Amino acid sequence: MDKNKYMTIEDVVSLPWMESVSISEDGMYASYVKRTTDWEDNAYRNHIWVYEKERNIHYPITTGKNESNNPLWSSKNNYLAYTAEVGEKDEKRTQIFLKSFDDLNGIQITNSKEGIKSFRWSPDGKGIFYTATEEDSKELKRRKEIYGDFEYIDKEYKNHSLYYIEIDKVLKEMKESRNAPTNIAENHKEDKAKDYAVQLTNPKEFHISGFNISPDGKKIIFVATPTSSIIDDNTDLCILDIKTRSVTKLKVTAKLDSSVSFSPDGKKVAYLRAPRDKKYYETNVEENYVLEIYDLDKNKIINRFKEFDAGIMKFKWTSKGIFTLWQDRTRILSGFILENGKTKLLCDDAICVIWDAAITSDGENIAYIKIAENETCEFYLNERKITSDSKAYENKLLSRKDLVTWETKDGLEIEGVLSLPQDFDDKKKYPLLVVIHGGPTWASFPVHNMIRNYPIEQFIEKGFIVLEPNYRGSSGYGSKFITANHRMLGLGDYEDVISGVDMLIEKGIADRERVGVMGWSQGGYISAFCSTYSNRFKAISVGAGISNWITYYVNTDITTFTREYLGNNPWKDKEIYEKTSPMTYITSACTPTLIQHGDKDGRVPTPNAFELYRGLKDMGVETELVIFKGMKHGPTKPGLHRAIMEQNLDWFVKHI
Repeated sequence: MDKNKYMTIEDVVSLPWMESVSISEDGMYASYVKRTTDWEDNAYRNHIWVYEKERNIHYPITTGKNESNNPLWSSKNNYLAYTAEVGEKDEKRTQIFLKSFDDLNGIQITNSKEGIKSFRWSPDGKGIFYTATEEDSKELKRRKEIYGDFEYIDKEYKNHSLYYIEIDKVLKEMKESRNAPTNIAENHKEDKAKDYAVQLTNPKEFHISGFNISPDGKKIIFVATPTSSIIDDNTDLCILDIKTRSVTKLKVTAKLDSSVSFSPDGKKVAYLRAPRDKKYYETNVEENYVLEIYDLDKNKIINRFKEFDAGIMKFKWTSKGIFTLWQDRTRILSGFILENGKTKLLCDDAICVIWDAAITSDGENIAYIKIAENETCEFYLNERKITSDSKAYENKLLSRKDLVTWETKDGLEIEGVLSLPQDFDDKKKYPLLVVIHGGPTWASFPVHNMIRNYPIEQFIEKGFIVLEPNYRGSSGYGSKFITANHRMLGLGDYEDVISGVDMLIEKGIADRERVGVMGWSQGGYISAFCSTYSNRFKAISVGAGISNWITYYVNTDITTFTREYLGNNPWKDKEIYEKTSPMTYITSACTPTLIQHGDKDGRVPTPNAFELYRGLKDMGVETELVIFKGMKHGPTKPGLHRAIMEQNLDWFVKHI
C-alpha cells in the first residue's frame, strides 16, 4: 500500500499509550501499563503487560473492563502487585492486588474504605507499605445523617497516612479466595478486615505526599504537609523509625516535590525541590537547585546538583549512581548522576523522549518507554525493543518535525517544533496554525501524536503548517527561562508567539493573512490573550483557558499558582491582574473564537469560559462556546478527544 494518506482523527485517538514501568530486581521480568481505546464503551482501558526475558514472551495479565494500574515487582520476584478499582460505579475504590505465576487471577489484599493512594514493597518483599485516607469519623457520618452533606472550606481535610500490610499473614487467612479477585469483606467481618493493615502515622498530625523505605527496612523517608490541600506550600522532609513510630524532621526548608530516595547504604537521602518554591522568583536563579542530597549522620545538606537546573522528572538511587530522567530542551533523557556530579547518558538520540523508566537497585537492568523519531510509545528492556506499536504508522504519511529558534524583542531565544508536510515546498506560503502547550512548566516535543486535543496531522493534510512554541516558562530550558514569565504572563507569552509567527513569515513560508492559534489550559489562556489583545489572527480556539485572573484566583483549586506567577494576590496588586487578563482588552477583540471547556473543571472553572464568551458576544465577535458535560480539566474519554479535535479542525478550516 502506498503511503498517501495521513492518519485520521479516529486513528490518532485509537493509538495505544504506555506508562508505569516496573522491573524485577534480577532483571528477568518487566511490566508496564498499556492504555487502549474502547470505542464501544467510549472508554480508555488500562491493562498491565508482563515481559518474561527468559522465555521471551509478552502478554497482558488483565483484560476487558477489569482495568489495572501501577505494577510493582516484589524484591523476590514471586509477586507482582498492582492497583485496580473495586466496587459499584459511584463507590469504586482503588485496592492493591497480587499476581503470582501459579495463580490465574489477581488476589485483592487491601480493603481500604477510601482507597489506596500509593504503595511500595518492603525491601525484604514480605510486605507492602501504602498511603490511604481514613474513612469518615462517627461524628461526620452522624452529621451527614442529620443535616446532609456539606463541607467547611479550608478546614476539613483527609490526610494520607502510612500503613503496612504483611503479605503472608493476609494470604494465609485468604487462601480460600485465591482463585478470583474477591473483596475481603465478602468472606470476613469488617472489623477483621481492618486487622490486615497496621497504621504507622497519625493523619491528624500531617499529610504524606511521597515516601520511600530504607534498604534495611527500618526507616521511611517521607514528604509531609500540614494538610492534603493542593495549595499547602509548607513541606517537611521527615524520617519515620518504623519500630518506635517516632518521626524526626530534617533541616530542609524548601518547598519539596513528592519524590524521595535513600542511598544504597541508607545513610543519605535524595529529594527534589519543587519547581516553584515560594522564593523561587525572588532569589538569584543561579542559586536554585532541584536535586539535593542530605546526609543523615551529619544532619545537613551535603550536595546540590545545579547542572540539571529544573528538568528532573524522576530518579532512583542505585549502586551505580542516581538514575534520572530529565528534560533537556525538546528531549527527555535518562542516565546516571555520578558522585562527582557528572552524568552518564543512556540515551542521547537527537529525537528521544523517555516517557517512563524503572531500574534495578544495582543499576544493571533498565526497562523504559521511549518515543523515537516517527514512532509512538515503545517498550524496551536493556535497549532491546519489545513492542511494535509503531506499526500503526505503517502505510501512513507523517508530518515532518523540524526544530526552529527565534529571538524575541526582549532578547529571549525561543525554540519551537514546526510540523511540515512531507512534500513541503519552501518557495510556497502556507496557512499557519500555532498550537500552544499547557503548563506553563511543560513543553512541546518533535514527536507525533503526544497531543490528543488538536489534530496536527489532519491540519497538515488540509494544507496548514503548524508551529508549537516552547514559550517563556516552558520546562527543559533552565531556571532563568522558567522564571522569565514572572509578572509577564500574557504579554510575554504573546511576544513569544507573535515573534515566532513573524519569523516564519519573514522566511517566506507562512502567509501573514492566514494565521490561527489554539491551546489548552495555560495554552488556552495564551490563546484567549491573543483573542482580545491582537488582530493578527484569523481564528482562535481557547481550551480550558483563563480569561480573567481575578475570576480564576477566586474560583480555582490552586490559588497559589496565580500568586507565584503574578507576585501577589489581586487585592494587593490589582494592576498586574488587569494587565495580564484577556478580559481587560475585550473591547479590542475582533477574531472569531471557539471556546471549549468542561463543566466539572476545578482547575480552570467554567466562569472563565462564560466571561470570555459573553464579552466576545457583546463585542459582536463571532464565537462558539462548547461545554462538555461531566468533563474536568481535560478529556478522559475517546469520544471527547474526538469531538474536541473535530471541532477544532472544522473551525480552522472554515475560517482560514
